[in-house]
Amino acid sequence: MNKIIDFLESNLLSCSWKKYLNQECMGCGMQRALILLLKGEFIESFKMYPALFTLIIMFIYLGLHLKFNFNKGHLILKYLFIINVIIILANYILKLL
Repeated sequence: MNKIIDFLESNLLSCSWKKYLNQECMGCGMQRALILLLKGEFIESFKMYPALFTLIIMFIYLGLHLKFNFNKGHLILKYLFIINVIIILANYILKLL
């Protein structure tokens, strides 16, 4: 696991918004939050990018829904998507303030 974390830390993607506009985008912090999560630093990961946890839950549920075709699964995915959008937008607005 340490090799994966070292690889991810040394190969972070740069943010074009931050580079050219000097402003963070809505996804800034997700890579660093994922690395913190892999290190087991859950609280710091949440502080860095709160939507990471709900995004992981949404993608796991999406994979399960595609495999097992849950009844009303599309509605649950729609609500998970809406929750993620709200969290991402709220986090972005709070960063701007």
